[in-house]
Amino acid sequence: MEVKILADSACDLPLEFYKENNVALIPLKVLIDEDEFEDLRTIKPIEVYDSIRAGNHPKTSQPSQLEFRNAFVELAKNKQQGIYIAFTSELSGTYQTAVMIHDQVKEEYPDLDLTIIDTKCASLGVGLCVMEAARLAKNNASKEEIIQDVKFRSSHMEHLFTVEDLDYLAKGGRLSKASAFLGGLLNIKPLLNVENGKLVPIEKIRGKKKLLNRIIEVMKERGTNFESQVIGISHADDLTTANEMKEKFMQEFHPREVIITSVGAAIGSHTGPGTTAFFFLNKLPS
Repeated sequence: MEVKILADSACDLPLEFYKENNVALIPLKVLIDEDEFEDLRTIKPIEVYDSIRAGNHPKTSQPSQLEFRNAFVELAKNKQQGIYIAFTSELSGTYQTAVMIHDQVKEEYPDLDLTIIDTKCASLGVGLCVMEAARLAKNNASKEEIIQDVKFRSSHMEHLFTVEDLDYLAKGGRLSKASAFLGGLLNIKPLLNVENGKLVPIEKIRGKKKLLNRIIEVMKERGTNFESQVIGISHADDLTTANEMKEKFMQEFHPREVIITSVGAAIGSHTGPGTTAFFFLNKLPS
């Protein structure tokens, strides 16, 4: 029996991926006004972006404890090995809750064989790790081999992204208010990344064209062996920029593949519409 991969919706992979690759989905929750939704299952990203444009401020919460319990108990009853590849603990309590529920279920089902990995990654940074883990599981790799691969990729995953308005991240507590500087002023665009699971501004750049060119430069500085890896792009209702950057990546780096996904409803509630993010490895597995 192949190893079961579990992932939360903050990895920003489409619902079809979970179904087609037998990956268990743990959805985060999105709250708009008084209505609560399950990311991917009962709300689409575009609904969140449209709500923000209409002046609403969606909130998010971690998956329900029952969602975790049901998934973990099913794993135990099936006597199946599992790996839960989690969104960074620095931006959500999802990982900590999963560990707590794991310990509770383990008391009831001592044979539960589940490893929970805090990737310290976000969005498609987690997603690329999940994609490779699912591929390895399908090819009957051992649990230890998959864990080693996930830990390597997550520790060498680069995140570069920009947002239309830093205030969204500041309001959601994901970025310090001191860092939410000059958002929107004089066509200043922020370039940010993820360091040890936290959102950190890198620099401010005037104009979108200069920003996108700068992203190419930073990728050249940080990346390696692009021809042997998959580059990820996630976007919040900005497919035009995503496709433009895909073309640039193909010309500059000749990667094995470039995949484009939508920033999900949970992540998008904090980044706002117009976000584009880019993911790649600074070192490849040997």
